[in-house]
Amino acid sequence: MLRTRKAGSVTMVNYLSASFVYTKIANLILWLYADVRYGLPYGAILILAALLLPEPTYSGPEHVTYFRGLQTLEDELKRHKSTTWVICLYAAWHPACVNFAPVFSELSASYGLDNLKFGKIDVGRYPEAAAKYRVQDGPTSRQLPTVLVLSEGQEKMRRPQADHTGKLQKSVLFLYEN
Repeated sequence: MLRTRKAGSVTMVNYLSASFVYTKIANLILWLYADVRYGLPYGAILILAALLLPEPTYSGPEHVTYFRGLQTLEDELKRHKSTTWVICLYAAWHPACVNFAPVFSELSASYGLDNLKFGKIDVGRYPEAAAKYRVQDGPTSRQLPTVLVLSEGQEKMRRPQADHTGKLQKSVLFLYEN
């Protein structure tokens, strides 16, 4: 529970998912302890089920542009200078990013306009984007996901934001600031 709470999750689905994983591991240990002949097939079934039946992902409506590298993002910003972009810097393997993905998709479906567009770039695949926007992309990073608001090719706002000491401030995402 504490691990999923630290990752930023507050839904019951994530708590149940984590508890089921720990229950499967505990059962595997018990089966191996009772008799290896039962534990090995159980472990094989767990691995096979994990490979064939992955966790479901968000499949609702979205109007998100997925950028393949920093250069494609910069080209798009130059091409449409009057468009405001809300860009999510994420890593596909990061739990907080996985939890934030449906929220970002729903925002894009609700608020996407001709002059307000939503985009995502995977900093795990394209670390040059992480370097340019000063986002740590390591496994212990608390900066993921980072949401940037870019207008006229310049960064206008970001969340999470660091204070003068470099510590991240807790905040609520606002798409518009004066």
